[in-house]
Amino acid sequence: MGEHPSPGPAVAACAEAERIEELEPEAEERLPAAPEDFDPGNTGYISSGKFQSLLESHSSKLDPHKREVLLALADSHADGQICYQDFVNLMSNKRSNSFRQAILQGNRRLSSKALLEEKGLSLSQRLIRHVAYETLPREIDRKWYYDSYTCCPPPWFMITITLLEVAFFLYNGVSLDQFVLQVTHPHYLKNSLVYHPQLRAQAWRYLTYIFMHAGIEHLGLNVVLQLLVGVPLEMVHGATRIGLVYVTGVVAGSLAVSVADMTAPVVGSSGGVYALISAHLANIVMNWSGMKCQFKLLRMAVALICMSMEFGRAVWLRCHPSAYPPCPHPSFVAHLGGVAVGITLGVVVLRNYEQRLQDQTLWWIFVAMYTIFVLFAVFWNIFAYTLLDLKLPPPP
Repeated sequence: MGEHPSPGPAVAACAEAERIEELEPEAEERLPAAPEDFDPGNTGYISSGKFQSLLESHSSKLDPHKREVLLALADSHADGQICYQDFVNLMSNKRSNSFRQAILQGNRRLSSKALLEEKGLSLSQRLIRHVAYETLPREIDRKWYYDSYTCCPPPWFMITITLLEVAFFLYNGVSLDQFVLQVTHPHYLKNSLVYHPQLRAQAWRYLTYIFMHAGIEHLGLNVVLQLLVGVPLEMVHGATRIGLVYVTGVVAGSLAVSVADMTAPVVGSSGGVYALISAHLANIVMNWSGMKCQFKLLRMAVALICMSMEFGRAVWLRCHPSAYPPCPHPSFVAHLGGVAVGITLGVVVLRNYEQRLQDQTLWWIFVAMYTIFVLFAVFWNIFAYTLLDLKLPPPP
């Protein structure tokens, strides 16, 4: 093959598949035509037979799982032709519908040996395998993730958010000289990060309230839940997608309070945490037979119990006589806003591993619903408080 013109970048990646990399954005926009050897007419398609021979000639250099997926791609095309762009998408780990559409019908070509049966794995490899089984319902997705994950970048978003929450809590605890039930301190609401109904025009408060917690018991449970659930999800789906679910849950939580519990302040990261956990639990239920995580029923029960205990604590605190009347204690409605985001936007994100969200109709439906809710809440905050002649507690 040395006499022929140099192949496109995707074929070169196949020939050196021990270092398969993401194609640069520019390369993704300008996909090369298939080499003349395999596509003389420059149609963008190559025959399954030629594709199979190409794979066999480089089989010793390909990762076994990657080879199985590519063979499935060849086997899935009954018309005998393979779109070269599908091949490029697979080799570049590009998120697109072609990933699953191209290979689902070729699953019979995949090895029956499950990823769980792999022996001699290092500690890091076992961790990656564990994360794959915790979050992905399809064996082919688990193998693909196991082969392509490089821990670069690491799950920085959830770790950064957690460290910031702990740092602000410690600073606030030292300032107030109180760590348990900080929220009962008379000066607690004076912090500029807390959402307060009288200060709702200060837009940053709809987001920054996550850095204030009612006490160490509130912070502790939220931190444990978001690390145990959020970090594995970010390792699989990336910081952008998981950060999107988390932040939209946070904003939905504060806006829900401003609409449904208009006189109450808001603190804590429960909106974002409940968005992630609700999305994860809903994804497990919807893909029950495919999820192979151990003791999933027991673990779901434990997660629901922890969520219920935290929600019950929030309800009790809201109904408890306030330490700074006439302003009540923080609201619990933010939890419900997070759940609503998790079972809508969050589920679509978690169900579409290696697929572009913008290609999913359901994604745009839920984005439209979320946008309508945000616009409604904005107008509600502008006009409803005056029209209802609501008596708000004085600013802290």
